Amino acid sequence: MKKIKIWMITILMFIPNIVLAYSSQVIVGGQNIGINIQSDGVLVVGFYKVNGKEVKSNPPIQVGDYIMKVGNTEVTTINELTNAIETNMKENEVVLTYNREGKEEKSTLSLIEQDKVFKTGLYVKDSITGIGTLTYIDPETKIFGSLGHEIIEANSNKRIEVKTGTIFNSVITGINKSTDGTPGEKKANFKTTDVYGTISKNTKYGLFGTYTTKLPDNRILEVANPNEIKVGKATIETVLDGNEIKEYEINITKINEYNKIKNISFEITDNELLDKTGGVVQGMSGSPIIQNGKIVGAVTHVIVDNVKTGYGIFITTMLEEGEN
Repeated sequence: MKKIKIWMITILMFIPNIVLAYSSQVIVGGQNIGINIQSDGVLVVGFYKVNGKEVKSNPPIQVGDYIMKVGNTEVTTINELTNAIETNMKENEVVLTYNREGKEEKSTLSLIEQDKVFKTGLYVKDSITGIGTLTYIDPETKIFGSLGHEIIEANSNKRIEVKTGTIFNSVITGINKSTDGTPGEKKANFKTTDVYGTISKNTKYGLFGTYTTKLPDNRILEVANPNEIKVGKATIETVLDGNEIKEYEINITKINEYNKIKNISFEITDNELLDKTGGVVQGMSGSPIIQNGKIVGAVTHVIVDNVKTGYGIFITTMLEEGEN
């Protein structure tokens, strides 16, 4: 068998109707967004040798750990980490407090001097920047949802924990086309000062926050319940050039209500989209899926061995997550 690779109510007593936590209508997205997240702590993403030696820590620091303190000094950026090491170092050692899978731990890191500078042997990261697609904005609360999946730091394969973050204007400048076995990607220029909103959380169901600027003049559609979604024709809305949102045809091939993330299987049938992208590309995540005049979900994954196909998540799952 050929191996398939995948890339990435409250019911009130005595009241008969179901009370939803989210609006029954949302502003449909589709616009490309730039994303910047400042992590909650300094993330360890790798190690390097100093003078041919490994820098030792006891107990060992691991890739994916978030450094929160050096001694008693809290750190959230690489500059703060560097300064805190200089002021807290004793006999070439520092005590680090780090978060691993939600649990706080301590470790003693032994530094090595090279060219009169003490080195940690740690590759670290304090922020991440990328692109994606806005899925919806709740017109009542101004809460937005995008991507439909979590943002993972590539080296550590860990979800980025959000301290602060923004979504902002980005302009698509080109497409690296997808081919079977090699997903492509959107290319974009960032306009970081043209901020759309603030990010509050990065979860397996998407990226969420508050839209802080004037609401876009996009259409407002009703939210489809999962039982309304049917196998057959649908569309997605996304940007392939500049800032122009366009609608493209897809075919929904399967609906899986029991998988929390990969609910909607689909294939791209739109010749214009296929000509421009070859299939699903990175940066398309979050593109809203529309069927029978309602928003039903968002694009989340490409199937690597058949890039004309992919998965989507139910819009109701994203809305529930965004409001919690």
